[in-house]
Amino acid sequence: MSRQAPTLEDVAREAGVSRATVSRVVNGVRNVDPAIQDLVRRAIERTGYAPNQAARQLVTRRTTTVALVVSGAGDGSESGGEDAHEAGGGEEDGHSAGGAQPNREQIAFATRVFADPFFGRVVGGVVGHLRPRSMHPVLMFAETPGTRQEVVTYLRQGGADGALVVSTHPDDPLPALLAEARLPAVLFARPGRPVPLSYVDLAHREGGRLAAGHLLARGCRRIVTVAGPLAVAASQERLAGFRDTLARHGNPYVPVAEGGFTVDSGMAAMTSLIAEHPDLDGVFTGNDLMAQGAIQVLRDHGRRVPQDVAVVGFDDSSVAVTCRPRLTTVRQPVEEMAATMSGLLDDHIRGRRAEPTSVIFDPELVVRDSA
Repeated sequence: MSRQAPTLEDVAREAGVSRATVSRVVNGVRNVDPAIQDLVRRAIERTGYAPNQAARQLVTRRTTTVALVVSGAGDGSESGGEDAHEAGGGEEDGHSAGGAQPNREQIAFATRVFADPFFGRVVGGVVGHLRPRSMHPVLMFAETPGTRQEVVTYLRQGGADGALVVSTHPDDPLPALLAEARLPAVLFARPGRPVPLSYVDLAHREGGRLAAGHLLARGCRRIVTVAGPLAVAASQERLAGFRDTLARHGNPYVPVAEGGFTVDSGMAAMTSLIAEHPDLDGVFTGNDLMAQGAIQVLRDHGRRVPQDVAVVGFDDSSVAVTCRPRLTTVRQPVEEMAATMSGLLDDHIRGRRAEPTSVIFDPELVVRDSA
């Protein structure tokens, strides 16, 4: 005969409190003394009680699920361009918005996202915040008008309690759609168009200044840069901070080649720059992947890093420590940013925060071997 599953009454008896108190703790009601909450949680662990999620949803009107949306600005004929960096994604609970038969463009969009180490760092931060709170991410891609509408409908119908949105395009209309629908949502990065939604972001301009200052301190004078896609606000800010610092030190002109946040685009941009400026002695790239590509081209041209050319990347991703030489880079605390984004969404869902807010993180220079 199978053992009966533990009940609320069992937990109440174990904790020495009322059934109503256990119910309030299980359902996340806030007006319970922290000491009693801890007592009840320990009793839950000892008894092995598992809340009935369907019943809990009826009480709380929450699913304990949030949508982690990677959103672009395609129209169905394209998948959001080369700027899928600064984009993150999901977990094993993944759900793909886009229909049962994704087309070639949708597959290409998802492939670019999964190939970027930035994606994994966002997931790590989101899951690290949600899992201890018994919440789970559902991955959705929204790169066409149809898939964007699917996200809105999914949230309206109660498929998830809210959305964490990582947009890959400055003209992405999804944030405005979510705001108009009054759905709980928080963005990774300031939206290209102002909308009343909370967001987290980095002081990108300061990151560019840190990179420039380090190259100048090393004695570099013929400095070039491989920028990220210039339609992306983060790329513009990083480049502006870099240029401003160089200008303040008597360097009025910085040769720029635009990349696409990929290794291949970094190689292409570096090939162009070294052809036009063969005496260059310092390089700043808009992310670590492009720095990896730039270093490969420099090596192919017989230039030693850092002896002949110093290279500084951006992000401090896993690429920074696997690259040879290891990258000096500007750290973007992606995991902490993603965790904060998740916390803000939780606050909005639970009604602890009504008005939108912004949290801006500071970059940090991480010095390794490349500069």
